[in-house]
Amino acid sequence: MYDSTVARLTYRALLGRRRALILGALPLLLIVISLAVRALAGADDQTAADVLGGLALATMVPIIGVIAGTGAIGPEIDDGSVVYLLSKPIKRPTIIYTKLIVAVAVTMVFSAVPTLIAGFILNGNGQQVAVAYTVAALVASIAYAALFLLLGTVSRHAVVFGLVYALIWEALFGSLVPGARTLSVQQWSLAVAEKVAGGELVTSDVGLTTATVALAAVTVLATWYAGQKLRTLTLAGEE
Repeated sequence: MYDSTVARLTYRALLGRRRALILGALPLLLIVISLAVRALAGADDQTAADVLGGLALATMVPIIGVIAGTGAIGPEIDDGSVVYLLSKPIKRPTIIYTKLIVAVAVTMVFSAVPTLIAGFILNGNGQQVAVAYTVAALVASIAYAALFLLLGTVSRHAVVFGLVYALIWEALFGSLVPGARTLSVQQWSLAVAEKVAGGELVTSDVGLTTATVALAAVTVLATWYAGQKLRTLTLAGEE
């Protein structure tokens, strides 16, 4: 279910100079803001939770997921080069699974690692805040990568739709509107973080069991449907 050639091409596409600069911008901003907050406010657990929850998990992680998830396949579909890939004797699910693994890995590196660094800068991992939000970023990376990989497969405007979802639904409605919180990857990952932190600084509106099932279901269904759409695309090209 994993093809090294597909993985190498996908990594090359995602980590090209221009996209790598975009991917690195938000993590760098998070770390700079964390340094400034620590210098001005000192080590404070609540401040650390606010920064990591509001900037890292609610904004940075989904946006990086958009870039990595849609970038893993969207450009190939847009410019038609995916036809060359599909002409190779590689199973369509293998292509999707390989691209998902690459997208997840890139999202994790550019979101979870800086989240951990920012957490240690802000409060030295007091009350496990840094580790909790890092775990949340890791599990969220999987779901976001799957969702946005699917979006890149079904739409030519995947980046636009993905940013709308990330900035409006996750960052705005997912944080403010009670009903929307239960349908938010952010809240599902926060449920996992709440379990890790074991305190009152990290909370979620969704129970851990529900969040775990939802994260798994979204990842599996999005990956499966992306594979189905890729198979349809192949048949259309052959016709």
